[in-house]
Amino acid sequence: MNETTRETKDQANSEPRTERRKTVRVVRNKATRDIVPTLKIGGMETAILDREQTVTLMADAIAGRLPELQYPLFMTSNNGQVVSDYAKSGNVRSMFDQADVISADGQPMVAVSRLLSPTPLPERVATTDLFDDASQMLPEGTSYFMFGATAEEIEKAAAVVRQRYPRIRLLGYSHGYLDKQGQEALLQRLNELKPDVLWIGLGAPREQEFIIANIDRLKNVKVVKTSGGLFNFVSGKNKRAPQWMQDLGLEWLYRTFLEPRRLIMRYLVTNPHSLYLMLTRTKRN
Repeated sequence: MNETTRETKDQANSEPRTERRKTVRVVRNKATRDIVPTLKIGGMETAILDREQTVTLMADAIAGRLPELQYPLFMTSNNGQVVSDYAKSGNVRSMFDQADVISADGQPMVAVSRLLSPTPLPERVATTDLFDDASQMLPEGTSYFMFGATAEEIEKAAAVVRQRYPRIRLLGYSHGYLDKQGQEALLQRLNELKPDVLWIGLGAPREQEFIIANIDRLKNVKVVKTSGGLFNFVSGKNKRAPQWMQDLGLEWLYRTFLEPRRLIMRYLVTNPHSLYLMLTRTKRN
């Protein structure tokens, strides 16, 4: 319902049948995962952290303060479409279950948690907001690498970051359309540069697939955060919805107004399905 969701082809006209196949859950960084409070909303374990607490967790990972962190802290986000895809696809479930932290990037999720749980989500943690928070709150000299978007847009985003956040060291960037040889060169570059935070904006599920396939080779990176369409917002190509629409959980409507032919059928299918899941698969403590 917002920038976390990949820009994929439209969904079918009817609600797909939920896939109930069991999947094997791979758990890394278990000691760290155990200290992050979560709420199961729509069937997904979602971090009960606000934006400031999420940045603090990133800072702790960078500083080596998290327990038994053997791999990069794998952070991702969910929203209505992700909740829907998670219920329908065992492959999507397996990928998101391997994340150490899943942040709620959808205001309806916050609203439903307040309605149904005594330990609700404190606020929406949109990746675009989190990027700004992290860039202002992480210690001066924290290093970034940005991977995703087109060559033109990632270059524009990098220029904005260097101008807007001089306290951040942007070690490098790459567009997201790499072949196997290009990805191999990128992995070698990341291991040499050792960025504190790797922001990956390939869109779900490509960004999750990349992390899971390569996490064993990213041990010189402290934090990996999936970012969806973040770089297109940073570059200025895409605009956020007005704040009042974000607060009411209507950012999806704003995006549909801007791109009706691409998004209207997707949201007509996804929104009812995700709302049903959030109302029926949210843990009531």
